[in-house]
Amino acid sequence: MATAAAYDRTATEEHSGSEIDIGIEGMTCASCAGRVEKAIAAVPGVVDVSVNPATEKAHVAFADAAPNTPAVAQAIRKAGYAPATAEFDLRVEGMTCASCAGRVERALIRVPGVVEATVNLATERAHVVGHGVVLGDLLAAVERAGYRASPVGEDPTAMPAPDDAQARSRGELARALVAAGLSLPLVLGMVADLLGFGMMVPGWAQFALATPVQFWLGARFYRAAYNAVRAGTGNMDLLVALGTTAAWGLSTYGLLTAPPGMGPHLYYEASAVIIAFVLLGKWLETRAKRQTAAAIRALTGLRPDTARIRRSGAEVEVPLAQVRVGDIVVIRPGERVPVDGRIVEGAGSVDESMLTGEPLPVEKGVDENVTGGTINVDGLLVVETTAVGAETALARIVRLVEGAQASKAPIQRMVDKVSALFVPAVLLVALATFGAWWAFTGDVEAAIIAAVSVLVIACPCALGLATPTAVMVGTGAAARHGILIKDADTLERAHAVTAVAFDKTGTLTEGRPGVTDIVPARNRVEAEVLRIAATLQQGSEHPLAHAVRLRAAADGVVPGALAEFRALAGRGVSGVVEGRSHLLGTRRLMAENGLTDAALEARADALEAAGKTVSWLSETAPEKRVLGLVAFGDAVKKSARAAVRSLQAQGIEAVLVTGDGPGAARTVAGELGIDRIFAEVLPGDKADVVATLKRDGKVVAMVGDGINDAPALAAADVGIAMATGTDVAMHTAGVTLMRGDPALVGAAIDISRRTYAKIRQGLFWAFAYNVIGIPLAASGYLSPVLAGAAMALSSVSVVANALTLRGWHPRAGSEKTA
Repeated sequence: MATAAAYDRTATEEHSGSEIDIGIEGMTCASCAGRVEKAIAAVPGVVDVSVNPATEKAHVAFADAAPNTPAVAQAIRKAGYAPATAEFDLRVEGMTCASCAGRVERALIRVPGVVEATVNLATERAHVVGHGVVLGDLLAAVERAGYRASPVGEDPTAMPAPDDAQARSRGELARALVAAGLSLPLVLGMVADLLGFGMMVPGWAQFALATPVQFWLGARFYRAAYNAVRAGTGNMDLLVALGTTAAWGLSTYGLLTAPPGMGPHLYYEASAVIIAFVLLGKWLETRAKRQTAAAIRALTGLRPDTARIRRSGAEVEVPLAQVRVGDIVVIRPGERVPVDGRIVEGAGSVDESMLTGEPLPVEKGVDENVTGGTINVDGLLVVETTAVGAETALARIVRLVEGAQASKAPIQRMVDKVSALFVPAVLLVALATFGAWWAFTGDVEAAIIAAVSVLVIACPCALGLATPTAVMVGTGAAARHGILIKDADTLERAHAVTAVAFDKTGTLTEGRPGVTDIVPARNRVEAEVLRIAATLQQGSEHPLAHAVRLRAAADGVVPGALAEFRALAGRGVSGVVEGRSHLLGTRRLMAENGLTDAALEARADALEAAGKTVSWLSETAPEKRVLGLVAFGDAVKKSARAAVRSLQAQGIEAVLVTGDGPGAARTVAGELGIDRIFAEVLPGDKADVVATLKRDGKVVAMVGDGINDAPALAAADVGIAMATGTDVAMHTAGVTLMRGDPALVGAAIDISRRTYAKIRQGLFWAFAYNVIGIPLAASGYLSPVLAGAAMALSSVSVVANALTLRGWHPRAGSEKTA
């Protein structure tokens, strides 16, 4: 997916140098262009430069055939401007192991102007960032490396063209079965002969059975090996091709040179069975890798194909691609919402579980937003479209999950370095094995067979698959439960978190005022105080008024009739209820009217010390008396206590960060079971709290939801944002929680720990398998047939182990980690 088509690179015919056109952002006048031109001209190797402020491009000519684009980009930055950055996502076909992925990555990074290239073997995707790069150069580089590449579409939720992945899978299975069928007589004959039944298949029959397996069904290994050698490197296919060809060639040589009447030693069953095992293993591996992408397929399958729009008073069903922003869409009960939009007519329940992981439907009404892919459970909804295609929330979620799955964890970079040396090292070991056996035994056949075993058992595939498959399954499982993880780097950092700092408001609390206490005066009852307060607040739109009305409705208290309502700016309200004049407001309002109550004064002081807002209710006529207090606070979320317990069960310290005074902070912390508090923290100082925790040796996750949380989210090792908050917070964070449930914080850390455990297990198995298997093969303890079977199963076992993460559920595992 080319997110910025900013550049063109052209080959010149006039000289042996090169030229690029690079986009520049921030130029406003001719003097800007002159400054940029002067800066670029100073770059070594540049022979000519012209900057066009109208097109916002610089045309640069170099003396060398390879343009030094990074240096030009740096010069533009130093001049005070920004070189436009191009990003591309490519689908790469033909990769079979970690060495292949490494080769494609190196080919892309060598393209002039590319500053970053990551290739993911499990997703078969490449992500490229560069300056002065065009898509054609990248595709050509991949082609030269021996693979095929194509750009990924712009809209990740667009319905794909008929997917031939299943057809390819069926083809792979068919080839594996044919290879197994042709190999079976060879294996049965060998087993019967070993058991003394003398039923060995004749030599020429063995040749006839093994040759199609070697050169027809095994042709893919020769093609891939040729491309690897042509690119100056090696891969798994080269090892398989060399090993099986050696076994087949040795057998054919023996068959052709054997004296009449003498039965030569033939190894056709080894070459044929190895290829059959590898083909079967590749089919199983491909099938397992498709299952790792189940989360993405589930998300992309949520969007319907059509939408029912209202045009000229009539309802017309059109393809979704034809819907535009502003169109009025009609959604009937039971249908999926096709677009992001705002309800303009109707009301009903909407199932948002695909977006938030919350199983209960959410009531929606006029002026509330709905998200494409959710389900209208009941009621007829008429929606004005606000976003379509790649701009919808569903598309953004898919891009985020795809980006996380395609990203490369830091531990994988170490694995890549090992993989780059793996095939050459195996070739050297095989050569040394052949030489040692020949030197010490004088038996060329035994030497060849031992070398074949070494070539066949060595498997770089498991090394390449261990990390990306675990990342794919882990991020996919998290996304299904409303946890969006930005990239593999975040996933790897999150597993080591030892402290979680919560911004109180909106994260551990509801973020809106609610009635927490109703304190009646002597000889009064709570219900009476609430009824009068709710009646007075009928005429107000203040947040505290809304809180009183909600509490009355929840308690089943019906307000009375209100007359002569007045809003008293900054102090409260007044009105007549059932013929009596009342005031509801601040302590100052009471003092202005000569109203006081000593007992309630002490209670009000205690409530205010706990960080609550207190409103006084009084009657002014016909009697003058205080009736009670109504206290407001930001209620703690129901799941907050369980969220803190979950973190503590994982050995993680919970920290409260709030702007409240120490008393109010201690009250909330005591309710939640949090021991460490940072009170009276100004919005701009939250990042300093993160720094303090880091100095204490903690690996810190910061949880927030507001714009003022963004610096702290960026300063933390892992930033976690609530999707109920601002876009700024979500863009800064590495993890986004799609619903405002603090229990998801522990779940996010839990899935990261489980995923990292699977990565470690996969890498341990991959390394141990090769470290143990190669010496056994070199020593002659493993026949080529067993070596081939082990190699085929090694990759499958690594992928299958990662797939166990698919069953992860937040409530199933937040108390302990794997």
